Amino acid sequence: MPTLVCRACGRVVYTTAPLDALFTEERRCPRCGAFLDTERREGSRRQSNRRTSGGSAKVPPPGGLERRAAERRSGKRRRDDHGPYQG
Repeated sequence: MPTLVCRACGRVVYTTAPLDALFTEERRCPRCGAFLDTERREGSRRQSNRRTSGGSAKVPPPGGLERRAAERRSGKRRRDDHGPYQG
């Protein structure tokens, strides 16, 4: 299924026929009236999966050594922080 894009307003139009088979008025954007172009980015832009560890699984740090011994935040976040959900 060819994907057509309006370069003026950014609208994406899905068609069942290629751009060359459309009439002149069908080649125009339904939103702004500019001529449609074929989508340059056919297919998925992602080359590989970014996260493969399965969610919240702990991944060991590079080199195998943890640099910090304690949690990052040991004190309050703000001066007026009295605990969670206390307003």
